[in-house]
Amino acid sequence: MHPSNRRRPNAALQAATFTCSRAARSAEEEPVPSRPRFHLDLWLGFTAHSWILDVGRTLLTLVLPEDWTPLNRPGAAEYLHFLFNISTPLLLLRMLERTPRALPPTAVHLGIIAVVMGTSLHLTADSVTRRLLLIGYQLHLSVRENPVMRSLQPPSLIDAFELLCYCDETLGHLMWFVPLFLVLFLFFGGCFRHRRQEDRMPAAAWLLLVPSAAYYWYLVTEGQTFILFIFTFFAMTATVMRQRRRGLVPDANGLFMLYSFSAALVLVAVWVAFLWSDGVLRKKHPGLIYVPQPRAVYTLHLRQDQPAPSDVAGELDFSTFLNVMHLQLQQEAPEQEIMEAMKEP
Repeated sequence: MHPSNRRRPNAALQAATFTCSRAARSAEEEPVPSRPRFHLDLWLGFTAHSWILDVGRTLLTLVLPEDWTPLNRPGAAEYLHFLFNISTPLLLLRMLERTPRALPPTAVHLGIIAVVMGTSLHLTADSVTRRLLLIGYQLHLSVRENPVMRSLQPPSLIDAFELLCYCDETLGHLMWFVPLFLVLFLFFGGCFRHRRQEDRMPAAAWLLLVPSAAYYWYLVTEGQTFILFIFTFFAMTATVMRQRRRGLVPDANGLFMLYSFSAALVLVAVWVAFLWSDGVLRKKHPGLIYVPQPRAVYTLHLRQDQPAPSDVAGELDFSTFLNVMHLQLQQEAPEQEIMEAMKEP
C-alpha cells in the first residue's frame, strides 16, 4: 500500500480522537447552573411594607382617638399613606429588576405613573371617607343612601361625593392594582428551573407564608380586586402547566407565590361563606361577585353593635344616634307589626 494512503486513516483517527477529547473536556469544564436562591430580602420587604403602610393605616383609623389630630389637617393614617405612595414605586422597580423579562422603559414609566396617581386618588378619597365616618357615614351603604348625605344642600353635592368615590373605587383601583398584579406575574414567569433541580421552600418562606396570604386576602376583600386576583392566579397556574411540558418546575420563589395565592383564595372563600346570608352587605356588593369589605363589616356589625339604648347615658351625639336608630330598625319588623295591629279587634 502506498505510504500516503497509510497516513490518511491515521490522520483521520487522530482528528476524531482530538475532537472527542475536546468535547469531553469542554463538557467537564461547563459550569453547572447555579441553584436560584429564595429572595428573602425582597419578600420580607414586600410583606413588611404592605402590613405597616397599607394595612397599618387602616388599623390606625380604627384605634386612634378621633380628637388627636384636627380634622382639617393630615392624621397619622395620612402620613403612612404618604410613605406608601413614595415607597411602593420603588418596591415595584426593585421587583422588576429581578424579573428575567425586561420591559420597555416606556411601559415601566407609565406603570409607575399610574401607581402614583392611583394611590394618590385613594389617599384623597380615603381621607374624606374617614372624616365622614365621624358624623355617621356608613360604609355598607351607598353614597345616596347614607343618612349624612340626605341633608346636604345643595343636593348636587351628592354628585360630587359620588364622583370622588368613582375615581377611588374604579379609576384609582385600576391604576394601582393592575400594575401590581402585572409585576407579580412577570416576576413569577422567571421563577422556574429544570426538573432535575426541583427545589423546596426554605423555613423563612414558610414563616412569611401566613402574613403574605393574609395581605392578599386584604387586597381582595378591602381593595375589591377579586377579578384581578383570580385572573392572575389562573395565569400563574397556566404558566406552571406550560412550563412542566418543557421540563421546568417552579423554584422556591415560584412556590412561595403559588402557595400564598392559594392560601389567600381559601381565606376569601371562608370569609364569603361566613357572611353569605348578610342581606345588608349583599346590597352593598350586588352582582355575581360577592366579597364583603372588612371595614363595611366593622361599621355594620362591630361598631354598631357596641352602642345600645340601655348603655348610653346622657346626651347622644349625632353619630351615635344614627348608629342606634339603624340598629333598632334592623331588629324591628315594622310591616309585620302593622299587619298584626290591624288584625287585632
